[in-house]
Amino acid sequence: MTGLDGNGVDDVLVVGEALVDVVTTADGETQEHPGGSGANVAVALGRLGRPVRYVASFADDARGQALAAHLDDSGVRMACDPHVLARTSTAQATIGSDGSATYVFDLEWRLGEIAVGAPRFVHIGSLAPVLSPGAESVFALLDGLPEQTRVLYDINMRPSLTGTGADVVASIERAVTYADVVKASDEDLDTLYPGVDLDEAAARLLGFGAGAVAVTRGGEGASWFTAEGRVDVGAEPVTVVDTIGAGDTFSAGLVDALWDDFGRDPAEVLAHGVKAAAITVSRAGANPPTRAELP
Repeated sequence: MTGLDGNGVDDVLVVGEALVDVVTTADGETQEHPGGSGANVAVALGRLGRPVRYVASFADDARGQALAAHLDDSGVRMACDPHVLARTSTAQATIGSDGSATYVFDLEWRLGEIAVGAPRFVHIGSLAPVLSPGAESVFALLDGLPEQTRVLYDINMRPSLTGTGADVVASIERAVTYADVVKASDEDLDTLYPGVDLDEAAARLLGFGAGAVAVTRGGEGASWFTAEGRVDVGAEPVTVVDTIGAGDTFSAGLVDALWDDFGRDPAEVLAHGVKAAAITVSRAGANPPTRAELP
């Protein structure tokens, strides 16, 4: 199992689900890959050379052991004992002809005791603040963070698992109140606020206290929204193999870009995330780039 570390200082603490993607490609082949939104972010940051601790849960079974090895290979350390589940969660992922992925989840989200430390960044995302009983642990963690810790929240909605009701929206909006940066896809925002255009949806999130909202727009690029206005960057030209882990890599790219300069030019921050995500979609599975692979 990956090493436990309760003394995280000036690192990034990633909180989010770990699971195994059972991927069926467009030609009918099925393969298993360690993944999950939180695990993908943690691995991406580890490959970029950032010190990472991870909060998640999985079983001490064959799939859980594969997850542990995957995390360890990228230098990710656990900030909790993950073995609080009877079996490791899975996502049945089907890849379309355009490389897009659809998911059916078999997932449980609960957490044991967490060693928070004093991280430079906390990244939470996807199911972490939405799905009980783990969500209660996530909000307790957020409530206890040191004042100087920056929070990036990736909305990454999973309506097939959580639904889209008022309680889900309320949990997401509650999580936004803790965030220095909120990341979402245009599809996330359309699901969260149906019929509301992109600028207005971002403005709503800013109204809950987020300092900035970063939105991925697929082949159209990405946008950065603040109270001062909007910045857009284009997409990287790339042949898409599949989109698994693309948004997670983009999120990790944001944290990486902001690591030493939180006031960095938004266009540079977005471009860094877009380049990292483009490498991920150019190959199968959630396989983010190393530092050496980035331009």
